[in-house]
Amino acid sequence: MDYRENYKLWLEEKSLDPKLRAELEAIADAPGEQEERFYTELEFGTAGLRGVIGAGTNRMNIYVVRRATQGLADYLKTFPGGPERGVAIAYDSRHMSDVFAKETALVLAKNGIKAYLYRTLHSVPQLSFTVLHLNCMAGVVITASHNPPEYNGYKVYWQHGGQAGPEQASEILGYIRKADYFKVKPMEEGAALESGLLNMIGEEVDEAYYTDTMSLCLNPELTEWNGADTRIVYTPLHGSGNVPVREILRRIGIKNISVVKEQEEPDGSFPTVKAPNPEDPNAFTLAFDLANKTGADLILATDPDSDRLGVAVRGRDGRFQVLTGNQIGSILIHYILSTRNEHRTLPGNGLVVRSIVSTRMADAICAYYGVELREVLTGFRFISEQIAESLETKEHTFLFGFEESYGFLSGCFSRDKDAICAAMLLAEAATVYELQGRNLYDVLQEMYAKYGFYGEAVKSYTLKGKEGLEKIAGAMRALRADKIAQFGGVRVVKSEDIQTGTITYPDGREEKCPLPKSNVLRYFTEGDGWLCVRPSGTEPKLKLYIGAKGSSEAELKAELSRLMTAADGMISELLK
Repeated sequence: MDYRENYKLWLEEKSLDPKLRAELEAIADAPGEQEERFYTELEFGTAGLRGVIGAGTNRMNIYVVRRATQGLADYLKTFPGGPERGVAIAYDSRHMSDVFAKETALVLAKNGIKAYLYRTLHSVPQLSFTVLHLNCMAGVVITASHNPPEYNGYKVYWQHGGQAGPEQASEILGYIRKADYFKVKPMEEGAALESGLLNMIGEEVDEAYYTDTMSLCLNPELTEWNGADTRIVYTPLHGSGNVPVREILRRIGIKNISVVKEQEEPDGSFPTVKAPNPEDPNAFTLAFDLANKTGADLILATDPDSDRLGVAVRGRDGRFQVLTGNQIGSILIHYILSTRNEHRTLPGNGLVVRSIVSTRMADAICAYYGVELREVLTGFRFISEQIAESLETKEHTFLFGFEESYGFLSGCFSRDKDAICAAMLLAEAATVYELQGRNLYDVLQEMYAKYGFYGEAVKSYTLKGKEGLEKIAGAMRALRADKIAQFGGVRVVKSEDIQTGTITYPDGREEKCPLPKSNVLRYFTEGDGWLCVRPSGTEPKLKLYIGAKGSSEAELKAELSRLMTAADGMISELLK
């Protein structure tokens, strides 16, 4: 259907929310805006839905949420016992999150499916935990992670606690497309509660989550130590982490925690930051000020749905350094493996999992301790699949999984990245090292000396709308057609097209790629360098990842610069 017809259809719909109708009336003379809102529907994939809040099929609103939920309900009904096991639902601090969560619960109830809804905002890892803890068939989180304030989203989880996989997402999408935006109606809240189809999740589930998370402490006697005075500054960046992060740190014995007051309360406008993203050093500005006042050496930051953790540590010059996700992941792996090795609790079949775009320092640490390192495609659901497999086959003991995009997980009771658990382990590590006269910056420098100087760089190319998606698709086609032999004079020793499942060598030899097919290109260069190019799965964005190793910090920086300059020039030209 043409976007103009869709626009007219929505505008003439009698049941349309008055605020959304006013939005559409305001663009009556703006065909470009009409097209942007109606030329397509929000894509439903492995990350569910994500888009700008507003009126239209290409926006997040109650009608899009109801339709998606109806599709999920129809899909879930095909599984014996699915409606009885039900769906757990959580939401973060974003605009409309509580509204979308309740709409989700009441549409499920209308379909005879039990809905378990949190009374207050809760994090992604807590939802993942709850799906498993309550033996639900599925889960939904209303969140757009660390996107700008105008965004919201709808993430679907399955009974294993991880996000729905590609095949499931495709099947759910098939059911969604059969539903009409305006014919899906929610159940009345009172009737849903009375019938037992709407159930409010109680504090006992939070208690179970805290108990299991604390079981991952490697030094549980921390609560009894008096020698350490670890001073930590924490900011939830206006999101859902404020209660659980502070509670878990308090329970393990971390007493000296200062919270950034301006960012403490939930606020979907995120007024103190451009974007609530702990990957952005600018998000730490207020935390830096507080840390300097309190004398803290460690800053922790969580994004709105508390699945990502950002960290800043004080360097030898007294200034704070914001760590990359790769550095945080490496510190956590080093701490977990070295401590368990020291305590003689490191299993012989231990397993660490990282995404294909994450640091190779993880490989070096695992090799040192004799632990298997496995790489998976980008997306934490692939890590959760490895957890499920390790539990099923008993061939490996899952120890840790991470992505360079600030996602970390230890333990098997949650199946998505968990900033609450990661904050606990980082705080514990900081305390242990402080008693040894070191902070986390010192430990990181020791790691470089021990395992090698590894470094990475990332660049995102963000375009707009339909035209942007077409340019990105064209750039990927052009890269595939060009048999790239070198980057900045550094020879490519192996190329990998994960979409076709082909590994190619300079002499023309080919091998089969062991990873599942995905729209990703990888290049491996002489001297342990690598590059990866992939489109984002949720927005018109192309991402370039680069990794290198050097014998010194200076050599590492030079190699990263050389690779980035060459690759960036090539991609920028293709996106013109």
